[in-house]
Amino acid sequence: MMDEIFDKLQSVADRYDELNELISDPDIIADTQKFMKLSKEEGSLRETVEKYNEYKKITQQVSDDEELLREKLDPEMEELTKEELAESKAQQEELEQALRVLLLPKDPNDDKNIIMEIHGAAGGDEASLFAGDLFEMYTRYAEKQGWTTEVVDKNETEVGGFKEIVLMITGNSVYSKLKYENGAHRVQRVPVTESAGRVHTSTATVGVMPEAEDVDIDLDPKDIRTDVYRSSGAGGQHINKTSSAVRMTHLPTGIVVAMQDQRSQQQNRAKAMQILKARVYDYYQQKEQSAYDEQRKSAVGTGDRSERIRTYNYPQNRVTDHRIGLTLNKLDRIMNGELDEIIDALVIADQAEKMEQLRNE
Repeated sequence: MMDEIFDKLQSVADRYDELNELISDPDIIADTQKFMKLSKEEGSLRETVEKYNEYKKITQQVSDDEELLREKLDPEMEELTKEELAESKAQQEELEQALRVLLLPKDPNDDKNIIMEIHGAAGGDEASLFAGDLFEMYTRYAEKQGWTTEVVDKNETEVGGFKEIVLMITGNSVYSKLKYENGAHRVQRVPVTESAGRVHTSTATVGVMPEAEDVDIDLDPKDIRTDVYRSSGAGGQHINKTSSAVRMTHLPTGIVVAMQDQRSQQQNRAKAMQILKARVYDYYQQKEQSAYDEQRKSAVGTGDRSERIRTYNYPQNRVTDHRIGLTLNKLDRIMNGELDEIIDALVIADQAEKMEQLRNE
Protein backbone atom coordinates (compact mmCIF):
# COMPACT_ATOMS: atom_id res chain seq x y z
CA MET A 1 0.00 0.00 0.00
CA MET A 2 2.86 2.36 0.80
CA ASP A 3 5.02 1.22 -2.11
CA GLU A 4 3.95 3.99 -4.45
CA ILE A 5 5.09 6.73 -2.04
CA PHE A 6 7.98 4.88 -0.43
CA ASP A 7 10.48 6.15 -3.03
CA LYS A 8 9.21 9.69 -2.58
CA LEU A 9 9.73 9.46 1.19
CA GLN A 10 13.26 8.15 0.74
CA SER A 11 14.13 11.05 -1.56
CA VAL A 12 12.73 13.50 1.05
CA ALA A 13 14.93 11.82 3.69
CA ASP A 14 17.99 12.05 1.38
CA ARG A 15 17.33 15.75 0.73
CA TYR A 16 16.96 16.34 4.49
CA ASP A 17 20.38 14.76 5.16
CA GLU A 18 21.90 16.85 2.38
CA LEU A 19 20.38 20.05 3.84
CA ASN A 20 21.77 19.26 7.28
CA GLU A 21 25.25 18.99 5.78
CA LEU A 22 24.80 22.21 3.80
CA ILE A 23 23.63 24.33 6.75
CA SER A 24 26.69 23.34 8.78
CA ASP A 25 29.00 24.44 5.92
CA PRO A 26 30.86 27.67 6.98
CA ASP A 27 30.50 29.19 3.47
CA ILE A 28 26.73 28.81 3.60
CA ILE A 29 26.52 30.05 7.20
CA ALA A 30 28.32 33.20 5.99
CA ASP A 31 25.67 33.78 3.29
CA THR A 32 22.72 34.80 5.50
CA GLN A 33 20.06 34.69 2.77
CA LYS A 34 21.11 31.27 1.49
CA PHE A 35 21.44 29.93 5.04
CA MET A 36 17.92 31.13 5.94
CA LYS A 37 16.44 29.66 2.74
CA LEU A 38 18.05 26.24 3.33
CA SER A 39 17.19 26.27 7.06
CA LYS A 40 13.57 26.97 6.18
CA GLU A 41 13.55 24.04 3.75
CA GLU A 42 15.19 21.78 6.35
CA GLY A 43 12.55 22.81 8.90
CA SER A 44 9.72 22.10 6.47
CA LEU A 45 10.97 18.52 5.88
CA ARG A 46 11.75 17.67 9.51
CA GLU A 47 8.32 16.36 10.54
CA THR A 48 8.03 14.18 7.41
CA VAL A 49 11.47 12.63 7.97
CA GLU A 50 10.80 11.99 11.69
CA LYS A 51 7.50 10.28 10.86
CA TYR A 52 9.18 8.30 8.06
CA ASN A 53 11.87 7.03 10.45
CA GLU A 54 9.16 6.07 12.95
CA TYR A 55 7.30 4.30 10.13
CA LYS A 56 10.41 2.31 9.11
CA LYS A 57 10.98 1.29 12.72
CA ILE A 58 7.40 0.13 13.25
CA THR A 59 7.39 -1.70 9.88
CA GLN A 60 10.47 -3.60 11.01
CA GLN A 61 8.69 -4.41 14.28
CA VAL A 62 5.67 -5.78 12.36
CA SER A 63 7.97 -7.87 10.18
CA ASP A 64 9.86 -9.26 13.22
CA ASP A 65 6.64 -10.18 15.03
CA GLU A 66 5.21 -11.89 11.95
CA GLU A 67 8.47 -13.84 11.59
CA LEU A 68 8.30 -14.86 15.26
CA LEU A 69 4.72 -16.11 14.93
CA ARG A 70 5.81 -18.53 12.21
CA GLU A 71 7.91 -20.32 14.79
CA LYS A 72 6.69 -22.70 17.49
CA LEU A 73 6.04 -20.55 20.54
CA ASP A 74 4.62 -21.36 23.94
CA PRO A 75 1.01 -20.08 24.33
CA GLU A 76 1.92 -17.14 26.58
CA MET A 77 4.68 -15.89 24.26
CA GLU A 78 2.38 -16.32 21.26
CA GLU A 79 -0.35 -14.28 22.95
CA LEU A 80 2.09 -11.46 23.81
CA THR A 81 3.50 -11.40 20.28
CA LYS A 82 -0.01 -11.25 18.76
CA GLU A 83 -0.92 -8.33 21.03
CA GLU A 84 2.26 -6.49 20.12
CA LEU A 85 1.67 -7.14 16.42
CA ALA A 86 -1.89 -5.76 16.60
CA GLU A 87 -0.61 -2.60 18.33
CA SER A 88 2.22 -2.17 15.83
CA LYS A 89 -0.11 -2.59 12.86
CA ALA A 90 -2.51 0.04 14.23
CA GLN A 91 0.44 2.40 14.73
CA GLN A 92 1.74 1.61 11.24
CA GLU A 93 -1.64 2.52 9.73
CA GLU A 94 -1.77 5.78 11.68
CA LEU A 95 1.72 6.77 10.51
CA GLU A 96 0.85 5.80 6.95
CA GLN A 97 -2.11 8.20 7.01
CA ALA A 98 -0.01 10.99 8.55
CA LEU A 99 2.70 10.52 5.90
CA ARG A 100 0.16 10.70 3.09
CA VAL A 101 -1.02 14.07 4.44
CA LEU A 102 2.56 15.32 4.86
CA LEU A 103 3.34 14.42 1.24
CA LEU A 104 0.42 16.40 -0.16
CA PRO A 105 1.47 19.36 -2.32
CA LYS A 106 2.34 22.22 0.02
CA ASP A 107 0.95 25.71 -0.44
CA PRO A 108 4.11 27.85 -0.58
CA ASN A 109 2.26 30.69 1.17
CA ASP A 110 1.09 28.68 4.19
CA ASP A 111 3.66 29.98 6.65
CA LYS A 112 3.21 33.63 5.64
CA ASN A 113 1.66 36.58 7.44
CA ILE A 114 -1.45 38.03 5.82
CA ILE A 115 -3.10 41.26 4.84
CA MET A 116 -6.86 40.97 5.33
CA GLU A 117 -9.39 43.36 3.81
CA ILE A 118 -12.97 43.39 5.11
CA HIS A 119 -15.59 45.37 3.14
CA GLY A 120 -19.21 46.07 4.01
CA ALA A 121 -20.97 44.95 0.81
CA ALA A 122 -24.73 44.64 0.18
CA GLY A 123 -26.96 45.97 2.95
CA GLY A 124 -25.86 49.55 3.70
CA ASP A 125 -25.30 50.40 7.37
CA GLU A 126 -26.01 46.86 8.48
CA ALA A 127 -23.29 45.51 6.14
CA SER A 128 -20.73 47.91 7.60
CA LEU A 129 -21.73 46.89 11.16
CA PHE A 130 -21.29 43.25 10.18
CA ALA A 131 -17.85 44.08 8.70
CA GLY A 132 -17.03 45.46 12.17
CA ASP A 133 -18.25 42.21 13.80
CA LEU A 134 -16.08 40.12 11.46
CA PHE A 135 -13.10 42.34 12.29
CA GLU A 136 -13.72 41.67 16.03
CA MET A 137 -14.10 37.92 15.35
CA TYR A 138 -10.78 37.67 13.48
CA THR A 139 -8.99 39.87 16.02
CA ARG A 140 -10.12 37.59 18.87
CA TYR A 141 -9.20 34.47 16.91
CA ALA A 142 -5.74 35.92 16.20
CA GLU A 143 -5.31 36.68 19.90
CA LYS A 144 -6.16 33.07 20.82
CA GLN A 145 -3.53 31.90 18.29
CA GLY A 146 -0.88 34.18 19.79
CA TRP A 147 -0.74 36.30 16.61
CA THR A 148 -0.39 40.08 16.34
CA THR A 149 -3.00 42.24 14.63
CA GLU A 150 -2.39 45.74 13.31
CA VAL A 151 -4.99 47.94 11.61
CA VAL A 152 -3.32 49.41 8.54
CA ASP A 153 -6.21 51.41 7.09
CA LYS A 154 -9.89 51.91 7.84
CA ASN A 155 -12.93 53.76 6.59
CA GLU A 156 -15.45 53.99 9.42
CA THR A 157 -19.16 54.70 8.99
CA GLU A 158 -21.31 57.04 11.09
CA VAL A 159 -23.28 54.18 12.64
CA GLY A 160 -20.09 52.39 13.71
CA GLY A 161 -18.60 49.52 11.77
CA PHE A 162 -16.57 49.88 8.60
CA LYS A 163 -17.09 50.48 4.93
CA GLU A 164 -13.62 48.93 4.68
CA ILE A 165 -10.91 47.90 7.13
CA VAL A 166 -7.46 46.56 6.26
CA LEU A 167 -5.43 44.69 8.86
CA MET A 168 -2.16 42.87 8.97
CA ILE A 169 -1.96 39.64 10.97
CA THR A 170 1.50 38.35 11.81
CA GLY A 171 2.51 35.15 13.53
CA ASN A 172 3.07 31.47 12.95
CA SER A 173 1.49 30.02 9.73
CA VAL A 174 -1.28 32.64 9.60
CA TYR A 175 -2.14 32.11 5.93
CA SER A 176 -2.50 28.33 6.34
CA LYS A 177 -5.47 28.88 8.67
CA LEU A 178 -7.09 32.05 7.39
CA LYS A 179 -6.83 31.51 3.61
CA TYR A 180 -10.22 29.75 3.62
CA GLU A 181 -11.91 32.97 4.83
CA ASN A 182 -11.68 34.52 1.36
CA GLY A 183 -15.18 35.17 0.05
CA ALA A 184 -18.60 36.67 0.80
CA HIS A 185 -19.95 36.27 4.36
CA ARG A 186 -23.71 36.62 4.72
CA VAL A 187 -25.48 37.73 7.90
CA GLN A 188 -29.16 37.25 8.78
CA ARG A 189 -30.41 39.27 11.75
CA VAL A 190 -32.62 42.13 12.90
CA PRO A 191 -30.53 45.28 12.33
CA VAL A 192 -30.20 47.71 15.24
CA THR A 193 -31.48 50.37 12.83
CA GLU A 194 -34.68 48.37 12.13
CA SER A 195 -37.63 49.37 14.31
CA ALA A 196 -40.09 46.78 12.97
CA GLY A 197 -37.93 43.86 14.07
CA ARG A 198 -37.67 42.15 10.68
CA VAL A 199 -34.72 39.91 9.84
CA HIS A 200 -32.52 41.38 7.11
CA THR A 201 -29.82 39.71 5.01
CA SER A 202 -26.59 41.61 4.38
CA THR A 203 -23.11 40.69 3.22
CA ALA A 204 -19.51 41.61 3.86
CA THR A 205 -16.57 40.39 1.81
CA VAL A 206 -13.26 39.20 3.19
CA GLY A 207 -10.06 39.17 1.15
CA VAL A 208 -7.02 37.31 2.49
CA MET A 209 -3.66 37.91 0.83
CA PRO A 210 -0.30 36.44 1.82
CA GLU A 211 2.24 39.12 2.67
CA ALA A 212 4.54 39.31 -0.34
CA GLU A 213 8.27 39.22 0.33
CA ASP A 214 10.87 40.59 -2.06
CA VAL A 215 11.71 37.06 -3.19
CA ASP A 216 8.05 36.57 -4.24
CA ILE A 217 7.62 39.72 -6.26
CA ASP A 218 9.92 42.52 -7.27
CA LEU A 219 7.99 45.62 -8.31
CA ASP A 220 9.76 47.85 -10.79
CA PRO A 221 9.70 51.46 -9.49
CA LYS A 222 8.95 52.58 -13.10
CA ASP A 223 5.67 50.66 -12.89
CA ILE A 224 4.46 52.58 -9.82
CA ARG A 225 2.92 56.04 -9.89
CA THR A 226 2.82 57.77 -6.49
CA ASP A 227 0.55 60.74 -5.76
CA VAL A 228 0.69 62.66 -2.50
CA TYR A 229 -2.29 64.62 -1.14
CA ARG A 230 -3.73 65.98 2.11
CA SER A 231 -5.37 63.63 4.56
CA SER A 232 -9.05 64.21 5.20
CA GLY A 233 -11.05 63.59 8.34
CA ALA A 234 -9.91 63.41 11.95
CA GLY A 235 -6.29 63.56 12.92
CA GLY A 236 -5.62 67.00 14.33
CA GLN A 237 -4.55 70.25 12.71
CA HIS A 238 -1.03 69.31 11.63
CA ILE A 239 -2.27 66.54 9.35
CA ASN A 240 -4.36 68.89 7.26
CA LYS A 241 -1.46 71.31 6.72
CA THR A 242 0.83 68.64 5.26
CA SER A 243 0.36 66.33 2.31
CA SER A 244 0.82 63.09 4.21
CA ALA A 245 -1.68 60.84 2.38
CA VAL A 246 -0.29 58.63 -0.35
CA ARG A 247 -1.88 56.96 -3.37
CA MET A 248 0.12 54.34 -5.26
CA THR A 249 -0.92 52.92 -8.63
CA HIS A 250 0.65 49.82 -10.16
CA LEU A 251 0.39 50.72 -13.84
CA PRO A 252 0.55 47.21 -15.43
CA THR A 253 -2.38 45.90 -13.35
CA GLY A 254 -4.17 49.15 -12.51
CA ILE A 255 -4.18 48.22 -8.78
CA VAL A 256 -4.50 51.30 -6.56
CA VAL A 257 -3.69 51.62 -2.85
CA ALA A 258 -4.52 54.80 -0.94
CA MET A 259 -3.16 55.26 2.57
CA GLN A 260 -3.81 58.14 4.95
CA ASP A 261 -4.11 56.43 8.30
CA GLN A 262 -0.50 56.73 9.48
CA ARG A 263 1.01 59.82 11.10
CA SER A 264 3.58 60.69 8.45
CA GLN A 265 3.95 60.53 4.69
CA GLN A 266 6.90 58.16 5.14
CA GLN A 267 4.78 55.73 7.20
CA ASN A 268 1.93 55.96 4.69
CA ARG A 269 4.37 55.23 1.83
CA ALA A 270 5.75 52.16 3.62
CA LYS A 271 2.28 50.77 4.41
CA ALA A 272 0.96 51.52 0.93
CA MET A 273 3.93 49.69 -0.62
CA GLN A 274 3.38 46.70 1.68
CA ILE A 275 -0.27 46.42 0.63
CA LEU A 276 0.45 47.12 -3.04
CA LYS A 277 2.99 44.27 -3.11
CA ALA A 278 0.49 41.89 -1.49
CA ARG A 279 -2.31 42.88 -3.90
CA VAL A 280 -0.14 42.59 -7.01
CA TYR A 281 1.26 39.23 -5.83
CA ASP A 282 -2.31 38.08 -5.10
CA TYR A 283 -3.47 39.30 -8.54
CA TYR A 284 -0.85 37.24 -10.39
CA GLN A 285 -1.49 34.24 -8.16
CA GLN A 286 -5.24 34.42 -8.82
CA LYS A 287 -4.54 34.39 -12.56
CA GLU A 288 -2.41 31.25 -12.17
CA GLN A 289 -5.04 29.74 -9.87
CA SER A 290 -7.79 30.38 -12.43
CA ALA A 291 -5.82 28.52 -15.08
CA TYR A 292 -5.20 25.72 -12.58
CA ASP A 293 -8.87 25.61 -11.54
CA GLU A 294 -9.94 25.24 -15.16
CA GLN A 295 -8.35 21.79 -14.99
CA ARG A 296 -9.69 20.82 -11.58
CA LYS A 297 -12.31 22.63 -9.58
CA SER A 298 -11.67 22.77 -5.84
CA ALA A 299 -14.66 23.04 -3.52
CA VAL A 300 -12.63 24.43 -0.63
CA GLY A 301 -10.48 26.79 -2.62
CA THR A 302 -9.15 30.16 -1.61
CA GLY A 303 -11.49 31.29 -4.39
CA ASP A 304 -13.36 34.25 -5.54
CA ARG A 305 -14.34 37.02 -3.15
CA SER A 306 -17.82 37.23 -4.61
CA GLU A 307 -18.49 33.56 -3.84
CA ARG A 308 -20.81 33.15 -0.84
CA ILE A 309 -18.97 30.91 1.61
CA ARG A 310 -20.73 31.25 4.96
CA THR A 311 -23.99 32.37 6.57
CA TYR A 312 -24.26 33.74 10.11
CA ASN A 313 -27.86 33.42 11.33
CA TYR A 314 -28.34 35.37 14.58
CA PRO A 315 -31.97 34.46 15.45
CA GLN A 316 -31.04 30.76 15.44
CA ASN A 317 -27.47 31.19 16.78
CA ARG A 318 -26.31 29.24 13.71
CA VAL A 319 -23.32 29.37 11.38
CA THR A 320 -23.21 27.39 8.11
CA ASP A 321 -20.19 26.94 5.88
CA HIS A 322 -21.68 26.23 2.45
CA ARG A 323 -18.52 24.74 0.91
CA ILE A 324 -18.44 21.72 3.22
CA GLY A 325 -22.06 21.71 4.42
CA LEU A 326 -21.02 22.29 8.05
CA THR A 327 -23.61 23.81 10.41
CA LEU A 328 -22.78 24.75 14.00
CA ASN A 329 -25.30 26.09 16.52
CA LYS A 330 -22.82 28.25 18.38
CA LEU A 331 -22.70 31.54 16.54
CA ASP A 332 -22.10 33.47 19.79
CA ARG A 333 -18.90 31.51 20.44
CA ILE A 334 -17.72 31.74 16.84
CA MET A 335 -18.17 35.54 16.83
CA ASN A 336 -16.06 35.51 19.99
CA GLY A 337 -13.17 34.14 17.93
CA GLU A 338 -13.69 30.41 18.53
CA LEU A 339 -13.10 29.52 14.88
CA ASP A 340 -11.02 26.36 15.35
CA GLU A 341 -13.83 23.91 14.65
CA ILE A 342 -14.70 25.53 11.29
CA ILE A 343 -11.07 26.02 10.22
CA ASP A 344 -10.05 22.46 11.17
CA ALA A 345 -13.00 21.07 9.16
CA LEU A 346 -11.99 23.16 6.13
CA VAL A 347 -8.36 22.04 6.35
CA ILE A 348 -9.42 18.36 6.56
CA ALA A 349 -11.84 18.75 3.62
CA ASP A 350 -9.09 20.40 1.56
CA GLN A 351 -6.61 17.60 2.40
CA ALA A 352 -9.16 14.90 1.55
CA GLU A 353 -9.82 16.55 -1.79
CA LYS A 354 -6.11 16.82 -2.62
CA MET A 355 -5.64 13.15 -1.72
CA GLU A 356 -8.48 12.19 -4.03
CA GLN A 357 -6.87 14.19 -6.84
CA LEU A 358 -3.51 12.46 -6.27
CA ARG A 359 -5.19 9.06 -6.47
CA ASN A 360 -6.85 10.00 -9.75
CA GLU A 361 -3.69 11.27 -11.41
